[in-house]
Amino acid sequence: MRSTFYQQQAANRRLSLLLMLSVALLLAALGFAIGYAYTGQTLGGAGATLFALVLGTLMSVGSYYGGDSIVLAASRAQPADPAEHQQLLNVVQEIALAAGVPVPKVYTIDDTAPNAFATGRDPQHASIAVTTGLLQKLDREELQGVIAHELGHVRNLDIRFMLLIGVLVGGIALLADMFMRSLWFRGGRRSRDNGGGGLQAIMMVIAVILAILAPIAARLVQMSVSRQREYLADATSVELTRNPAGLERALAAIATDTEVLEVANRATQHLYIVNPIKKFEERASGLFSTHPPIADRIDRLRQLHAAPPLTDDERAALNANG
Repeated sequence: MRSTFYQQQAANRRLSLLLMLSVALLLAALGFAIGYAYTGQTLGGAGATLFALVLGTLMSVGSYYGGDSIVLAASRAQPADPAEHQQLLNVVQEIALAAGVPVPKVYTIDDTAPNAFATGRDPQHASIAVTTGLLQKLDREELQGVIAHELGHVRNLDIRFMLLIGVLVGGIALLADMFMRSLWFRGGRRSRDNGGGGLQAIMMVIAVILAILAPIAARLVQMSVSRQREYLADATSVELTRNPAGLERALAAIATDTEVLEVANRATQHLYIVNPIKKFEERASGLFSTHPPIADRIDRLRQLHAAPPLTDDERAALNANG
């Protein structure tokens, strides 16, 4: 059944908020279990949860205000040259006008692998970086689709949203690590003089289980949220360009390209429009997927203009690398 990008946007926003709420609840459950296990009191559980939230938030403030500069530096991005990259700058300006956001800073990465990403905490402090390989291998229509996708991330405040998820996930990992280390230093002994009784012992067991499983579960939720934001940015790209075919072809070209993007790493891979770490690379082993399958993204785009879905052979070719 044909769907509109408005329906896709609404569905993805609802699911993203639901997933974010699940991470927050997981953090609260872990904090309460640890606090009650140590104190035998409800107040202790509430205090532990508040401590994790406050500490995680403080640790993320620096990333919030300086994270984009760190990402650009790590990616070896340089400001786009107006003389050399006039078409890129023109496309960014026209898509920014269509999106109703300020024109972001534009950077290029000297690498033959085609890819792009957006960073920044809000539309007023946004940057877009594209590789020279993307400029060489895509036509203008495909480039418009990619830039519209990245400006969709900017307009939809995905960077801010993912930061909030990162704070919650970081809080879970931090709290779990502190708890497990405290058990090690105490030799597994717990205080018996605070009147917690059997319930406190049960909460200690629950806290240990949550400390092991919660960081993994939170990371999986974070990856799921990241994938939903990619779907949302794809739909926004179509809204801005009114042309699903351009982004479809761009995604296919980037996914099937065998060039390796050397500057990408596990910390930045989720920012790119297509996962820059290919399946055949050694660094890809054991990674959670930060992006939806390319074939699924293209099929969703095809739904927007009633095009037939990809064949099995086409899907296999697209999913071979990324």
